Amino acid sequence: MRAVDVVGVRVEMPSNQPIVLLRDTESDRFLPIWIGAVEATAIAFAQQGVQPERPLTHDLLRDVIGALGRRLERVDIVDLRDGIFFAELVFDNGVTVSARPSDAIALALRTGSPLFAAEHVLDDAAIEMPAEEEEEEGEEAEVEAFREFLDHVTPEDFEGGSAQ
Repeated sequence: MRAVDVVGVRVEMPSNQPIVLLRDTESDRFLPIWIGAVEATAIAFAQQGVQPERPLTHDLLRDVIGALGRRLERVDIVDLRDGIFFAELVFDNGVTVSARPSDAIALALRTGSPLFAAEHVLDDAAIEMPAEEEEEEGEEAEVEAFREFLDHVTPEDFEGGSAQ
């Protein structure tokens, strides 16, 4: 498993399909995952620190996990089959639960849990993008690299393009 960070969420044009982009923390590889609009909003809200007036589904799940005395240890993107990504929620008691990557990422961001991707998933679906110029730093450079990536990517660049 390799640690990954969430770069951000964008809408791929012209299909208007949201994509979440994960970055391998140890290389120039980026893993794009097509997701649903609701999950894209949930991920973007968590990244921006937006607190809705009432809990969204992922907020509710975070609160239920805490109320049951459990903690989400990590989220693993474990497989890619027929263009569909698979994830697992790994809890502090060793229990794992299968989840869509989009839901798992939204929950990980709300709980501060680390994200990981299986090496074979990165090998199969990640795109290598060289680092931007050294003068560009931090999140702004990552977001700009994501925008540049989306300007040139098409669903045909991947083995699958179905929502996760």
